[in-house]
Amino acid sequence: MVAVTFPDGARREYPQSTTGLDIAKGISPSLAKRTVAMALDGKVVDLSDKIERDAKIEFLTREDPRALELIRHDAAHVLAEAVQTLWPGSQVTIGPVIENGFYYDFFRNEPFTPEDFAAIEKKMKEIVAKDQPFTKEVWSRDETKKAFRDKGEAFKVELVDTIPADQQINIYKQGEWFDLCRGPHMTSTGKVGNAFKLMKVAGAYWRGDAKNPMLTRIYGTAFAKQEELDAYLKQIEEAEKRDHRRLGREMDLFHFQEEAPGSVFWHAKGWTLFQALENYIRRAQAGAGYVEVNSPQLMDREMWVTTGHIPTYNDMMFLTAKREEDERVYAIKPMNCPGHVQIFKNGLKSYRELPIKIAEFGKVHRFEPSGALHGLMRVRAFTQDDAHVFITESQIAEESLKINDLILSIYKDFGFDDVRIKFSDRPEKRIGDDAVWDKAEAALMKALEASGRPWTLNKGEGAFYGPKLEYVLRDAIGRDWQCGTVQVDLNLPGRLGAFYIDEHSNKVTPVMLHRAMFGSLERFTGILIEHYEGKFPLWLAPTQAVIATITSDADDFAREAAAAAQRAGLRADLDLRNEKINYKVREHSLAKVPAMLVVGKKEAAERSVSIRRLGQEQQQQMPLDAALKMLADEAVAPDVKRANKA
Repeated sequence: MVAVTFPDGARREYPQSTTGLDIAKGISPSLAKRTVAMALDGKVVDLSDKIERDAKIEFLTREDPRALELIRHDAAHVLAEAVQTLWPGSQVTIGPVIENGFYYDFFRNEPFTPEDFAAIEKKMKEIVAKDQPFTKEVWSRDETKKAFRDKGEAFKVELVDTIPADQQINIYKQGEWFDLCRGPHMTSTGKVGNAFKLMKVAGAYWRGDAKNPMLTRIYGTAFAKQEELDAYLKQIEEAEKRDHRRLGREMDLFHFQEEAPGSVFWHAKGWTLFQALENYIRRAQAGAGYVEVNSPQLMDREMWVTTGHIPTYNDMMFLTAKREEDERVYAIKPMNCPGHVQIFKNGLKSYRELPIKIAEFGKVHRFEPSGALHGLMRVRAFTQDDAHVFITESQIAEESLKINDLILSIYKDFGFDDVRIKFSDRPEKRIGDDAVWDKAEAALMKALEASGRPWTLNKGEGAFYGPKLEYVLRDAIGRDWQCGTVQVDLNLPGRLGAFYIDEHSNKVTPVMLHRAMFGSLERFTGILIEHYEGKFPLWLAPTQAVIATITSDADDFAREAAAAAQRAGLRADLDLRNEKINYKVREHSLAKVPAMLVVGKKEAAERSVSIRRLGQEQQQQMPLDAALKMLADEAVAPDVKRANKA
């Protein structure tokens, strides 16, 4: 007998090998009909799985958030069956669930195109309508390879050899069609529903190796309800309008080119925006007691061996080659932490000096695969608003809480009111003893609880050297972005020989808090561009105002107005071109300039301007001095406004 505990605490005994479906039917036929899978001790499994040990059980319906991954997983199988039905001879490879959907890779002499989607989706709906049950069978390796070899599925035969010897081979059938799969699945194809859509195609090498055959990857998405799919498609449409790469071109902010993959060429306007962000953080951290430093880009590879980066992070690092005149190998820094430890170590430190807060806008380089690069969001070279706080163990909770409060106040200034916090604990691949991790996690948790903010557990996602808090921003169209972090490190300072002198004249290894608020300034810039759709608040806009003339009679006054605007602290440009004013308005609107000050012969005579705000039809007539004062006041950064009021 096995004891099964239900969510309400009720406990019942059943014969060993009873399935979840048997239990659901025994409770009520309607429950069995609604249920698509079950969770045993929190792990989602097939409803038809046999229960061999005491466990907590939960029955999942399609509406359960945990069922969404199953819906998408099953949709991938339905997609694969549809493709092979329509194009016999096509080979299937792998079809995983990914963020916001799924994909399946196919081998076919003629690649698939979006024009094939209508036929595929129609066939998928037919398969869903048949409502064929998903059934799991366990096959031997030889049996599995023979079955796929007989079907001409060479890629599946190869996949069987990659499955560890201690794992069983699961075959999932839906009617006559079957696939090699780890599972789990819902009870039938009908449970997928019709709230799915194929999104795009792309090329992908088999197993990610350019030496292997090129496959066609078909991406799709699926939801439990049609309205959820509609909302997602609307979000995708809105995201395309806000794409920072397109807006970056239109606003003349930056570009990329093949000679420097994953590195940004900042144009003057983009660099102005970048510096506005950098200066904001500089003011914020100076007010919080940080000192700014700068550490080398190149350091000996052996230092990164000592820190633990080479054993755990080597694949992401750029290393130099040995030269005849210098036998050493150097690493281009992927992080600023070791450099900051060296600065801390330079000179004897007393416990009375702690906390010592060291900040740097450090340029770091990490090897991201070329296929993963994505505008400003995923680059190889980026700037971290990085800082490290050296403290005693007793200061962990207090200083972590201060950083937490600082980070949240910063996001508010940039228009992000919806911020979620994730607590990431020890990963499988890590350095340091468990006792050290216990101490670090407990202290960070104490700070999190003291903040009073809601949070979620991000199991096993801590850094290899310590647990962390991750700050996730929700933007204007509902997308989540992970930006800032606070990490407690009880490992790295000791590895690099850092110490301070305590009140008993003993050498003690400091605790180091790693802190980033924007994270990557490049990525945060991309997030801001899309969040605001390029329509920045005046204080952030690269060009805050343009003084544009209607007629050449106003040129002299326009020059005077532009000079006065710049003296008032505004980033103002002058447009005296011999073009119609409507043409100028359209052009500067495309560049997302927040304010245009239009002057003609009448305005020049009256020393006034006609103000046109971005996205507004109406104009505001004002004396020049009053207009400049209004805009200059509006252009003051929010943190500076608070400081001026204090």
